Amino acid sequence: MKVTVLVGGVGGARFLLGVQKLLGLGQFSDGSTSDDGNTAHELTAVVNVGDDAWMHGVRICPDLDTCMYTLGGGVDLERGWGHRDETWNAMAELAHYGMQPDWFSLGDRDLATHLVRTQALRAGYPLTEVTAALCDRWQPGARLLPVTNDSCETHVVITDPEDDSQRAIHFQEWWVRYRAAVPTHGFGFVGSEKATAAPEVIDAIAGADIVLLAPSNPVVSIGAILAVPGIRAALRSTPAPIVGYSPIIGGKPLRGMADTCLSVIGLESTSQAVGEHYGARSGTGILDHWLVHSGEHAEINGVTVRSAPLLMTDPATTAEMVRAGLELAGIG
Repeated sequence: MKVTVLVGGVGGARFLLGVQKLLGLGQFSDGSTSDDGNTAHELTAVVNVGDDAWMHGVRICPDLDTCMYTLGGGVDLERGWGHRDETWNAMAELAHYGMQPDWFSLGDRDLATHLVRTQALRAGYPLTEVTAALCDRWQPGARLLPVTNDSCETHVVITDPEDDSQRAIHFQEWWVRYRAAVPTHGFGFVGSEKATAAPEVIDAIAGADIVLLAPSNPVVSIGAILAVPGIRAALRSTPAPIVGYSPIIGGKPLRGMADTCLSVIGLESTSQAVGEHYGARSGTGILDHWLVHSGEHAEINGVTVRSAPLLMTDPATTAEMVRAGLELAGIG
């Protein structure tokens, strides 16, 4: 079976662990490997690049790296991102020099990844090839594909807390520096008008037996993926069923600030609202099926809705979430 998953960062990476557990692929963050070593299935993750940024002269791809480290068994389990056993000597030295930004920390081990990526990008290699080369070191048990080889960064329009003027800042500054706690007016995907979906991504969607939308942030993770020209068309034309997972549990997302993002674009933090936002493929949307958390309810015209436990407490529990989605799509 060929499974293609659209994912963002920490939550998306944890969802991928569940897919691997169900399919018998890869290794896990505790150092264990899958039970049966099954190689009959193929898992491809189409990863958000809207969070990507240039800082301190290096190209940072947070969501790609979080997926790579998590699936490769090297993620910091407490933080959910970055290397385990990380040190911060380079950032301390940069602080002594007064270098900005001082609100975004790069660990020493993580910095090595960014240096390798930056050198390869400047040599002319596309991000898909660079990511594949980095994955040779981590062996994540899945093919990780940036949604595009082009720059398509998420920017946020805010009211500046210092002078009350409106300005656009990079998503990382909004998310990390301000923790989304400033008046926010909208999101834009800078570069999307010139970007194209990576050919490998189009092929992975077209050739999949099933496409899953991880319970990642609908606005700045899945939404940023959908903003890349060619992705919506590929999703709407694939013969594979498309199953989405709601990120909302008990009226709020469990991680990140998806509720703030949804509020900015005028949506409630409900599975109903997020499902309607994605819409049905039988209309103008992208969903065939929609999984909501146990006890919650949604009715979306043209979409089959079912409830199941959606708490990703560990890979085995998440695997049951994935199984529920496959069963809903008639694949088992």
